[in-house]
Amino acid sequence: MQANPGARAGIEPGAASGVTGGAGFYATLGPFGDFAGIGDPARYVEAPADWLLVMADIKDSTEAARAGRYKDVNMVGAACITATLNATAGLELPYSFGGDGATVLIPPEVRDAVAGPLIRTQRLAKEDFGLELRVGMVPVRELKRRGARVLVAKFELSPGNHLAMLAGGGIELAERLIKDDAGFELADRGEVRPPDLHGLSCRWQPYRSLRGHMLTLLVRSLEPDRLSLHQEIIEALRRILAEAPEAAGPIQRANMRYSWPPAGLGAEAIATRGRLPYWLRRSYLVFESFLLLIADRFDVRIGPFDPTAYREEMRRNSDYRKVADTLHMVLDCTEAQIAAIEAYLAGLHAQRRIVYGTHRADEAMMTCLVFSLEESRHVHFIDGADGGYALAALQLKTQLQALGAAGAGGPMPDASTKRAR
Repeated sequence: MQANPGARAGIEPGAASGVTGGAGFYATLGPFGDFAGIGDPARYVEAPADWLLVMADIKDSTEAARAGRYKDVNMVGAACITATLNATAGLELPYSFGGDGATVLIPPEVRDAVAGPLIRTQRLAKEDFGLELRVGMVPVRELKRRGARVLVAKFELSPGNHLAMLAGGGIELAERLIKDDAGFELADRGEVRPPDLHGLSCRWQPYRSLRGHMLTLLVRSLEPDRLSLHQEIIEALRRILAEAPEAAGPIQRANMRYSWPPAGLGAEAIATRGRLPYWLRRSYLVFESFLLLIADRFDVRIGPFDPTAYREEMRRNSDYRKVADTLHMVLDCTEAQIAAIEAYLAGLHAQRRIVYGTHRADEAMMTCLVFSLEESRHVHFIDGADGGYALAALQLKTQLQALGAAGAGGPMPDASTKRAR
């Protein structure tokens, strides 16, 4: 898709997009296919003021990562997205996976329909995974009143599969409000029904690095014009990698491994069993995964599962690069490339332009959300192994604290958005 013609005319975010409001605002947003376009303000529209930003994160996820339980952390984070989408079937919603949590934008008319499943997911996290999940909702209008905005762009992974790019500082502010117990956290209603998590799966083995290390990267701009700085960083990564960043994506045909039974099958059975006994759900998944093993090993189609097409779609439909106020990436890099990336980021940090966090691992992890195999609609959430985003976030937060400036970590709207005020 060609760039919006309003981009170079100084038009406000979304002004030339023809996007409508209401429940269909995201569905009518035109997608773009080149990740370098994340820095184009004309790609973004402001979320309707009456929509709500749903935030979920796992408390003490760092400790869970250090205890070797990060796969469970990823599963619970992805479950929050799954529960929300299943409760709003028929609506196309912007969402973002954060490793130890998730963000989803919802229209006000589905608030109650979403709150129940999220609270049930919270209960499942505690009772079945031993993880404390915090869930809250903050109106976009309230975030704007406090000086932040929620801007949304729609990145096309492949036809019918999209990722939301989120900017404007709203996510960072909402996260603080919910953690500060400002009245936005959802209260347990005493519901005991399990959440509907169909479509959530965990079948593939971790993806081993083909170049040396899987680098998990978080970069938060401290400049007013965040989008331009994101663009600058993407271009610098392209130069350091000596290729398009997608060529360094963690999911490649050479490191796709499907073993049987999958290591994550127990977590999947717990999350998706509904009212079934655990042993019955696990038995079904063992049988189903064995059929997929046959299909993968012999490259034969079984039902709607075409292993050749699925492997390519899985590579394209992974979320290893995204913007949720902070730039998130998981890249397969050589030692020399990592050294160059970290030196470049350290230079930006020394100039007080960014705070950042990195984490190295031998592997990347995947948690899948499969909407329809027949229609090739599936998205795959990526994180670095052994802690990934959670441990990278520790370094970022430490840098924020070291800056010492009271407002250094606050929401800083993009320069392009300030024109729209």
